Amino acid sequence: MARDDGKPGRRLFRRRHKALNRSMAGNLTLFIFMGICAVFMGLPLVMVINNAFKPLDELFRYPPTIFVRNPGLDNFYDLVVLMSNSWVPLARYILNTVIITGGGTLGHVLFASFAAYPLAKHNFPGKKFLFSIVVLSLMFSWQVTQIPNYLIISRLGINNTYLAVMLPPFAFGLGLYLMKQFMEQIPDSLIESARLDGANEYKIYWTIIMPNVKPAWLTLAVLQFQNMWGNTGSAFLRDEQLKPLQYSLMQIVNGGPARTGAAAVVTLIIAAIPITFFIICQSSIIETMTTSGMKE
Repeated sequence: MARDDGKPGRRLFRRRHKALNRSMAGNLTLFIFMGICAVFMGLPLVMVINNAFKPLDELFRYPPTIFVRNPGLDNFYDLVVLMSNSWVPLARYILNTVIITGGGTLGHVLFASFAAYPLAKHNFPGKKFLFSIVVLSLMFSWQVTQIPNYLIISRLGINNTYLAVMLPPFAFGLGLYLMKQFMEQIPDSLIESARLDGANEYKIYWTIIMPNVKPAWLTLAVLQFQNMWGNTGSAFLRDEQLKPLQYSLMQIVNGGPARTGAAAVVTLIIAAIPITFFIICQSSIIETMTTSGMKE
């Protein structure tokens, strides 16, 4: 018979602690299940990598194979030849992509954080109404606002320029919503202490707010980078010299069966850049998903 130590709280803690401990068989089952899920999620990426090194006979084989049997670099050579024959240099496409993707991502992070700070830490008339509009905007897909965006860009007179592609992402509601929710977790006492020390709002924003919400804006940068990287700019850009690398790569993909090998390399390039950027910021993204924020 178990000895009663006369402390119900301690006995309750022990029972709960014992209930939280899984058996070895349970841990092994969970590990196997997660491993199977990881394999299924990773197979498409593994196939994309292998397809870039497959010769044409393996690419057209049915049923398709996941792993390459006779790897080679012919597909990469075909892509280089196709890009070198373009009347717009490859370097120009890369420069356009850097300007559009970098400018759109940076602008979105700055504008979202600028707008989120007063919504999170200041009281003013219409605050709840404005935030309700932001939340409501999350329910609309980009196809719904595509025509209004085009009309606004045309009225501003910036069509067929970099700004035509970079400006609409500045106002994406998801970034503002994410930044506001994260900034609300910063203690008000921290901001009040900075004000008593003579810091103005801009200094508080740069030295207190942004460092404490770094996981949030890094996550936002990854999400926005992915959106901007996949933007071909076809709705606003007419001059070939202004179009990004994504546009030229998609033209190769649509070139027919003869360009299947080069298209496989294009698919790898399109997937590799966002994945690399995600890996660099992975720790901050995980922290955003798991942290409960700062407490008073």
